[in-house]
Amino acid sequence: MLASNPLHAQDPFEIQVYEYPTVPKGMWNLETHFNYVAEGTKSFDGSVAPTNSQSHVTFELTRGLTEHFELAGYLVLARRVGHGPEYVGWRVRPRMSLPQSWGLPLDVSISAEVGFPRQLYDENTTTLEIRPILEKSVGRFQLDFNPVIGRALRGPGTKEGWDFEPGARFAYALTRRFEPSLEYYGAIGPLGNILPANQQVHQFFPGGDLKIAENIVWNFGVGIGLTDAGNRLVYKARIGILFGRKQK
Repeated sequence: MLASNPLHAQDPFEIQVYEYPTVPKGMWNLETHFNYVAEGTKSFDGSVAPTNSQSHVTFELTRGLTEHFELAGYLVLARRVGHGPEYVGWRVRPRMSLPQSWGLPLDVSISAEVGFPRQLYDENTTTLEIRPILEKSVGRFQLDFNPVIGRALRGPGTKEGWDFEPGARFAYALTRRFEPSLEYYGAIGPLGNILPANQQVHQFFPGGDLKIAENIVWNFGVGIGLTDAGNRLVYKARIGILFGRKQK
């Protein structure tokens, strides 16, 4: 939730629909997120800088602590027009998954992320995100749904309560190495007080995942916003590298 119009905005730094698996016990996963806002907001929203022509880099390092629990830390950076690289904030995120041996109809995991952004990028200096991850695979098709809720813990947005920010991903395993996909990201507004349609954020990202090597995956996509409430055109990429030795 580090974005312009921060109370009702999809996260422009980590543009990702989470999938079910957690990082295996004893291993590390380094994900580097690269995003460029080609068409975004063009004026300050309070203390928050306009997003137009911003470049974002987020480093996310995750450690698998057990077979069903991981812990991640984030370093978030940005570059605005006319400025050099800037520190945006940091985050921490634990996540747990429910064992498939339970025989549930869906694969389920859940994460809780606490963020500490600068006011130049979010008027709220402490934020909380709760992200359930629901996944279903049928043959080569895979559907992931993240019904995310988030709120401000410190800042003017504390009075707003919980915002609803759903995300979804539909993918098809075309080959062993390539999965084309369509991702959706939304920001609907506070629970119990949904925003008017023209103030909501709805973005679609056609793209895919390319397995470059056994433990290296490149994700890419082009985001198209349907309303003026959020960024209208975004290019995103993510490189994930899994390393270390799996523990029993």
